[in-house]
Amino acid sequence: MDANPSPYPLRLTGELSPQLSRGLWLVKWLLAIPHFIVLFFLWIAFLVVSVVAFFAILFTGRYPKGLFEFNVGVLRWSWRVGFYSYSALGTDRYPPFTLKDVSDYPARLEVTYPESLSRGLVLVKWWLLALPQYLVVAVFTGGAWSAWSGRGSEWIWSSGGLIGLLVLFAGIVLLFTDRYPKSLYDLVLGMNRWVFRVVAYATLMTDSYPPFRLDPGGSEPPTATAPDTVPTTPAPA
Repeated sequence: MDANPSPYPLRLTGELSPQLSRGLWLVKWLLAIPHFIVLFFLWIAFLVVSVVAFFAILFTGRYPKGLFEFNVGVLRWSWRVGFYSYSALGTDRYPPFTLKDVSDYPARLEVTYPESLSRGLVLVKWWLLALPQYLVVAVFTGGAWSAWSGRGSEWIWSSGGLIGLLVLFAGIVLLFTDRYPKSLYDLVLGMNRWVFRVVAYATLMTDSYPPFRLDPGGSEPPTATAPDTVPTTPAPA
C-alpha cells in the first residue's frame, strides 16, 4: 500500500491508468457480470460472517482473525470491481478473482486488524451511531448501499447517487476527449474512500468512527498531514 500510513484503519488506493479506452466503459457492465455473480454470494457470506463476529466481539472483545481476513477480502474484491467498473472507471485491466491482495493491481484495500474491540459499542455502532454516516453514503451511492441489510455490493453497479453521476460524466468526457479529468477522478476516489470507511465501521471491523472528511485522490492522506485526531466514539460504560 502507501509508504505513508493512513490516519484511518481502512486504507483505499486507486492508481488512474494513463491510457483508458474511449468506449470500453460502455460494455463493462457486461464484462463484469461474472464478478457481480460471485460478489452476490460473497456478500451473503459477508453478512453471515459479520453476524458471527458480532457475537464473538460481544462475548470476547475480539474479532476472529480468520473471519476478519475473509471480510477484508470481500471488501478488497468489491473495490477492485468497482474501480474497474462504475465506481471509478479507473482502469481497463480486468479484476482478478481472488480475496487476496494483488500488489500490482491499480486498486487496493487493506484494513488494520484490531487486537481488541469494545464489547458494548458493538451493540449500537452499526445502527445508531452510524446513522449520520448512512445519510452521507446514501447521497454518494443513491441509497443502493445498505450496510445493515447485507447488500453492500449493490452500490458497485448502481447508476444512482453522486458517485454514479460523476463517473457517468467522466465516461462521457473520456468518450469524446480521450482523457479522464484528474480533479473529477480525485473527487470520485474520495467519495469511494468515505463509503468504504463507513462499511468497515458499520460491519464491526473497527471502533474508529469514520471522519466527516473527504480525502480526495488516489492515495491515502499521510498521517503527518491529517488532523491530529480521528473522531472516535467512546464505549459505553
